[in-house]
Amino acid sequence: MTKRIAIVGAGTAGLHLGLYLQSKGVDATIFTDKKIEDYPSVRLLNTVAHHAVTVEREKSLGVDHWPNDGYYGHYYYVGIPGNPLEFYGDLNTGPSRAVDYRIYLPTLMQDFTDRGGHIEYRDVTLDNISELSDEYDLVVIGTGKGGLGQLFARDEKNSPFTSPQRQLCVGLFKGIAQQDTKAVTFCISPGAGEMIEIPTLTFSGDASALVFENHPGSDLEELTHARYDADPRAFLDLVLDKLRTHYPITARRIDEDEFDLANNSLDLLQGAVTPSVRDGHVTLANGKTALLIGDAHATVDPVLGQGGNMASYAGHVVGQAIVAAQEFDQDFFTRIDADRENRVLGATRWTNFMLTSLTELPESFIQFLGAVSLNRGLADKFTDNFNFPEVQWDLFSNPDAAAPWIAEHSSTAPDSGRHAALTGASA
Repeated sequence: MTKRIAIVGAGTAGLHLGLYLQSKGVDATIFTDKKIEDYPSVRLLNTVAHHAVTVEREKSLGVDHWPNDGYYGHYYYVGIPGNPLEFYGDLNTGPSRAVDYRIYLPTLMQDFTDRGGHIEYRDVTLDNISELSDEYDLVVIGTGKGGLGQLFARDEKNSPFTSPQRQLCVGLFKGIAQQDTKAVTFCISPGAGEMIEIPTLTFSGDASALVFENHPGSDLEELTHARYDADPRAFLDLVLDKLRTHYPITARRIDEDEFDLANNSLDLLQGAVTPSVRDGHVTLANGKTALLIGDAHATVDPVLGQGGNMASYAGHVVGQAIVAAQEFDQDFFTRIDADRENRVLGATRWTNFMLTSLTELPESFIQFLGAVSLNRGLADKFTDNFNFPEVQWDLFSNPDAAAPWIAEHSSTAPDSGRHAALTGASA
């Protein structure tokens, strides 16, 4: 069967799908409104980290351009008043890495075109999607732009929120020294917010992404609305004040004379997202079926860093299904939904669960974190499972699962690995 595939959107899902199909000899055209040369002058797109499972897919696609820029684990800080927890866990499956998407996406676009792929720069909207589908055997949509997301019904079962759960302030900063081990630092300020510090490669070299996840109504929400361009010094002083108050594990490593956005004012992104899942396919006006992938299919809050990894996974699942398909019938779309459900919905459900748990910090969750903080085997397993969100969801979705999990993964040997565990006042 000769197949002509249209991929709408040049994000991770669309590019990984396009590169996979290209490697298998399937004719695919990517449609996007942003050219390769546009990216250096656009605002920060996100602060996505790719975990080892995604890096392995990049290796298989021949786009492993940053092999020496990984990080190796997670530091954790839980600011329980009077009894804060600090601990560390290794990423045993392999290093994760974060590359500024203003570098990452155009690099993969160039790979695709250098290998003979075709990228067409034009808008695809509700008005012309059926016309486009007439030209191709299958249209895969990886963006919600142009109203395309409205085509697909909201999956109410897997979309428990109707409004953003966090007010976001995300930026790339210089002047922050790395921890002893190059790693993410994940912080919780009970009742106020979370902050994720991610070692990130950007235009000026290594920088630190600070992802402020601010609870609506808390004092941290001020970060979402403060404007760097209006008064850079006032903005930076505000960030420093919030770090000292809520996230001292990062504040103590800052050179305040050097601290600033890494490149320029475009390194800052503020706003909010409403987590949601949409149906995976829809029948268009002309009777053909369009498939939905990536963030447009499952939008998650960035608190657990799952979005880019879900998108890559879905791109590969869809690519394998397209290569194997004899026809794009209802069974084809049903199989794709089933094949990607475990990973994509596992990440979605775990993230949504954590949004609520991190807001309320129930006693059972504090006890779980306390157990993890005191045992390196638990900390390593919990950290490495950021690669496998469906496994993490299996743990958190079952109230009776924690005790057997702790028993199974507790280490009885002395701390080993890349870094010894840190313990807080509860140790």
